[in-house]
Amino acid sequence: MNDPRLAKLADVLVNYSTKVKKGDLVAINSDPVAMPLIEAVYKAVLLAGGHPFWQPRGDSLADLFFEHATDDQLKFLNPISMHTVETVDVRIGFWADVNTKSLSRIDPKKIAKQRVANTPFMTTFMKRAAEGDLRWVGTQYPTLASAQDAEMSLAQYEKFVFEAGLLHLADPAAAWQEIHERQQRVCDYLQTKDEIHYQAPPTDKHDGTDLRVNVDKSKSIWINCSGGENFPDGEVFCGPQGADGHVNYSFPAVYNGREVEGVRLEFKDNRVVNASATKNEEFLFAMLDQDAGARTMGEIAIGTNYSIKEFSKNTLFDEKIGGTFHAACGAGYPESGSNNESALHWDMVCDLRTGGTIKADAETFHQDGHFLNKTWPGN
Repeated sequence: MNDPRLAKLADVLVNYSTKVKKGDLVAINSDPVAMPLIEAVYKAVLLAGGHPFWQPRGDSLADLFFEHATDDQLKFLNPISMHTVETVDVRIGFWADVNTKSLSRIDPKKIAKQRVANTPFMTTFMKRAAEGDLRWVGTQYPTLASAQDAEMSLAQYEKFVFEAGLLHLADPAAAWQEIHERQQRVCDYLQTKDEIHYQAPPTDKHDGTDLRVNVDKSKSIWINCSGGENFPDGEVFCGPQGADGHVNYSFPAVYNGREVEGVRLEFKDNRVVNASATKNEEFLFAMLDQDAGARTMGEIAIGTNYSIKEFSKNTLFDEKIGGTFHAACGAGYPESGSNNESALHWDMVCDLRTGGTIKADAETFHQDGHFLNKTWPGN
């Protein structure tokens, strides 16, 4: 895809999101289908004075691995991958799926074993990122497979992806800086609170959502996500200290290309004590039971990107939809006040745009998908 928007995206990723500087060792992680973007980022890193290298990965290799790997191979942690995550200054990754459903028929227990083996990698990654030793960003490269998931043509999907990142604007970095300032007002407000209460009305399919999350201001830290680690971005989140109640997720929960529909989770003392789904329930259970930390809520967040209006079966975009909230089961980010460790980090999204509310210490600040303060995002 010879698209001039890729050069603009590469510039944002290198100079705004990760702020590559002279001497930085920069890993570019992607399937080769994204070579036009790989080349654009490689060039941008060189111009910034960094040392880029490409770490190839491929769907076809993952297919072969899960088809033929023995139990020992599933549990093997690659020392080269560990050396990389312990060494690089910057990691820039692209999701560029050729077949988003390639793992759909793989035994979920195999995937769980491999994820557990990868726990030291994930722990090191999050620790270094929290300490500022590793700067990273992940973004979507538009492919036919992802366009099909979103039920769009490739041209329509490209427009969706690039406009979600504000790349159609003359100065995307400046636009994201303005968003950062608006979101910071939300973070500053929430940082003074101790409990967030999410509610969504029942429907003919479920009993709605009524979830109280402990965000103790002395322990939880609200993070402003404005293009620094995910791109496109648009959320504020923190590490919860406790969660009680239930949530019915509005959209299918997608993980490793597997769609789990009608997910209902009940939390007590920050852990999932009851779970159900109308489709792929067995996969849901396998992921939640893969290790001791998988049933713990590791993240609670509010989506603030009002340029994203529709569900695309891609968590990078879906969790950012303005007017939604999401919670992640599994690993938390230490910088947000969560020390939960797990091989799992699964974000699930709940729509609040029709009758939903969010209260902070009993004060309603978000209603029907919009912040009530006009200086906050979406206004």
